[in-house]
Amino acid sequence: MQPRTRRQKQVLDYIKQYVENHGYEPSYQLIAKYLGVASKAGIAKHIEALETQGLLSRKRENGSFWLDLQPTQTVADAVCEIEWLKIPKGGAIVEDWESQPLFVPKFLIGCQESERLRAFRVTNDAMCDAHICEGDVALIEKRDYARDGDIVAALTGGKRIVLKQFFRSGANIELRPANENYQTVKLPANKVEILGTYRGLIRPLS
Repeated sequence: MQPRTRRQKQVLDYIKQYVENHGYEPSYQLIAKYLGVASKAGIAKHIEALETQGLLSRKRENGSFWLDLQPTQTVADAVCEIEWLKIPKGGAIVEDWESQPLFVPKFLIGCQESERLRAFRVTNDAMCDAHICEGDVALIEKRDYARDGDIVAALTGGKRIVLKQFFRSGANIELRPANENYQTVKLPANKVEILGTYRGLIRPLS
């Protein structure tokens, strides 16, 4: 069973909330209005996908039509989708699997909101002494600031994303590796854009 997408989750959550507040299911038009879209056909596709996943069913009887929520938990309830961190043009080579949705078990992200997380494929061993190795998928919490000592994903010179430890040094920013074979990046603060802070990783099986 394919886990539901973020939009499908929004549709399902809205239906559940609406039923709790009104005692009956919302129309496709109400769902579309809530999501800020004009097409009810798009909503119908999301409903069809949710029905395929066993999360609800569409009922027709005596000319009436309604949605019936299913109380059983499915695999889709235990996973969430995390978007990939956008790589600037001319940056690291993007692998084919990085263009596919990344679904992870919800217990891996704890109390973090999946919408605030991004996935980043680690491209070298600069942080290997911090147990972050080339080929790992780092989970990054989106934010534009960092504290000294934080491990961050940072865009340097508008061209390259690095994963290193953040430190301020006067008017400059130092991005330090956790591997003596790699050099510290030291740049003026206006040449470093913090994309987020490191929260965990997924290590693919080799």
